[in-house]
Amino acid sequence: MLGGMQDWELRVSGLIDHAAREHGQREIVTRWANGSETRSNWAETRHRAMQMAQALWRIGLKPHDRVGTLAMNHAHHLVAWYGATGAGGVVHTINPRLFDDQIEYIVNHAEDRVLVYDAMFRPIVERLKPRLTTVEKFICFDDGEFLDWIGSEDGAAEWARGVERDPCMLCYTSGTTGNPKGVLMEHRSNILHTLMGVAPQALALESRSVVLPVVPMFHANNWGLPWACAAVGAKLLYSQVNEPQVLFDLLRTENSTHLAGVPTVYFAMLQYLDATGGEMPPIRHAISGGSALPPAIIERLMRAGIRVGHAWGMTETSPVASIAYETADWDDLSFDEQVRIKSLQGRVPYGTEVRAVDLDDRNKVLPRDGRTAGALQVRGQWVIKRYFKAAEDAVCDGQWFDTGDVALIHPDGSVQLTDRTKDVIKSGGEWISSVELENAAVAHPGVAEAAAIGIAHPKWDERPILIVVRKPDAELDAEEMRTFLSDKVAKWWLPDAVEFVEGIPHTGTGKISKKDLREQFADYRLPS
Repeated sequence: MLGGMQDWELRVSGLIDHAAREHGQREIVTRWANGSETRSNWAETRHRAMQMAQALWRIGLKPHDRVGTLAMNHAHHLVAWYGATGAGGVVHTINPRLFDDQIEYIVNHAEDRVLVYDAMFRPIVERLKPRLTTVEKFICFDDGEFLDWIGSEDGAAEWARGVERDPCMLCYTSGTTGNPKGVLMEHRSNILHTLMGVAPQALALESRSVVLPVVPMFHANNWGLPWACAAVGAKLLYSQVNEPQVLFDLLRTENSTHLAGVPTVYFAMLQYLDATGGEMPPIRHAISGGSALPPAIIERLMRAGIRVGHAWGMTETSPVASIAYETADWDDLSFDEQVRIKSLQGRVPYGTEVRAVDLDDRNKVLPRDGRTAGALQVRGQWVIKRYFKAAEDAVCDGQWFDTGDVALIHPDGSVQLTDRTKDVIKSGGEWISSVELENAAVAHPGVAEAAAIGIAHPKWDERPILIVVRKPDAELDAEEMRTFLSDKVAKWWLPDAVEFVEGIPHTGTGKISKKDLREQFADYRLPS
C-alpha cells in the first residue's frame, strides 16, 4: 500500500522557482572587482538561469553533462548554478587557486563540456586551453559575453525533467594528498541539506536575512547558501574581492545580518578593525567553518553581540555536518561557559550521525565521555557514498565515512575536533593536539596566527614546535610565548621551540597548510 500524498521530486530548480514566485524582488547585490555594483533579484536570476539552460540545450548539452565554472562570487555565477542544474546538467565549481596541473586534471577528469570563467582568470584559461581536452565552449562572465550568450534566448521554457537522485553539483577536494577527488552531489541531498540549513539551530536564515558569503562559491558547495537563501528568499550580497575594507563597506551599506567565512576571514577583518579603529559592522550572525575558530575570536564576536555559528563539515558532507548552537540551559550559563560551547564544533542536526573510533582499531567505537579522542566518522542523508568515478561504495566502510579528523564527543553529543589524523603529534606514545596548541597561542594579544607541527625526536618520536606570526609592532619572543602557554596546556604539550615567521602558508580554501609547513621545516633540528 502506498501513501496518499502527492509526489514531488526534490530538485534544486524548485528552489529558484519558489524564490522567484514568492520573493521575486528580494535583491542580489554584486560588488565587482573594478568597484562597480549591480543589483538583481530572484525573479531576474530565474529568468537568466532559464535562458542559460536554453543556451546549453542549443549547443547540445545532455543530461548529467558537466558545466565548469572558474569564478568568484557574483550574480552571474549564481545564474550559472541554477542554469546548469536546471538544464539537467551538473555544475562543476573549480577552485582557481589550485595549480595549473590540478585544474587541468579535474576539468579533464570531470569531462566538462563547457567552461564559464571570470575575466581575472583568463590567463589561466588561455594557458590551459590546449590541454582541456573535453571542453567544447569557453564563455567569459565579464564584458557582456555571458549576458550576450544567454540573451538570445527568450527564457520561456521548462526545466529539464528528472528524478531527485540525479546529480547536480560536482566539487573536488583540495587534493592535499594525491589528485583531487570529486564529490558528486544529488538534487535530493542538496534539498535535504537546504532544509536543515535554514533552521534556527543551524544557519538561522529567513526572508529578512541579508547574507554575505565570503566563503567562495567554488568551495564546498558554497556551504549550501545559494540553495538555502533561495528557499527563504534572503537577500544575497556578493563581492568579487575579499579585502576587509570592501567587505565592511558592503556589510554596512546593505545592513547585512549574516557573514559566512573561514577563520582566516575573521582574522583579517578583526586585524583591519584594530588597525583602523573602526567599529564592528552590524551583523547578527557570524558563520564560520573550514577549520576550528579559536575561542579568543569567538569571545570577541560574542562580546559584540554577534551570534556565532561554529560549524564543522567538509565537501564530502555537502558540507555542514554539525554546528554549535545554543543549548537548552543557555540562559543559565555564564559567558565563559557560553564561549566554551560555541568553541566546540557543535551537535549534529537530524540527517547526520557521528561517532569516534580508535585511531589504531577502527572497529572499536569510543565512548561519548568528552575525554577519549579518536578518528571521527560520519554518515547521513547528505554524506558521500563514493567519489566520482570511483568503485561502488569505495569511500565508506559499511555506512560510515572516515573524515580524517580526530575528535572527542561529549556526553551531550557535542563534537570537539582536536586535530587531523595526519596532523596529530604523537610524543612518547601519547597524542598532542596541534589544534588546541594553536587555539591557546592565538589568544595571546601579540599573535596574529599560529600553527603547530611535529618534529622528529630521537627519544619521544615527535615533539611540537609552534610557528607564529606576530601582530604588527608586537614584541614577542619564544620564552614569553612558552610562559603564556604554561597554564593553558599540559606541561608536556609545551612546544620545544617557537619560530616566528612573516606568514603561514594556506591551502586554496584558506586553511593552514600543514603539508607545506612540514616541507618548509623538513630539515629543522630541535634545540638540544
